Amino acid sequence: MAQVFTDDNFEAEVLKSKEPVMVDFYADWCCPCKMMTPAIEELAKEFEGKWKIGKLNVDDAPNTSFKYQVQSIPTIMFFKDGQVVDKAIGFQVKDKIKARLA
Repeated sequence: MAQVFTDDNFEAEVLKSKEPVMVDFYADWCCPCKMMTPAIEELAKEFEGKWKIGKLNVDDAPNTSFKYQVQSIPTIMFFKDGQVVDKAIGFQVKDKIKARLA
């Protein structure tokens, strides 16, 4: 299951993570975000132990969303050693996301 990231746990769970982290910035009202949810959940299971995969609700975590200049959702960011190393904006199919995790 995908982890839930918040303003409160983002530093500990994402920036200080020993493993790479994929963060899906989303909102409950966003239709493309909802369409991506099954793929995100499947990838979280598939890459368990290799990648930490989770979701951050932009409405509930405005500070983190602002800090990373998330202006369009869905936005997926890939972090390694606390730094953004890749980003995908807009709806993504599972295979495209998976290719970025490989």
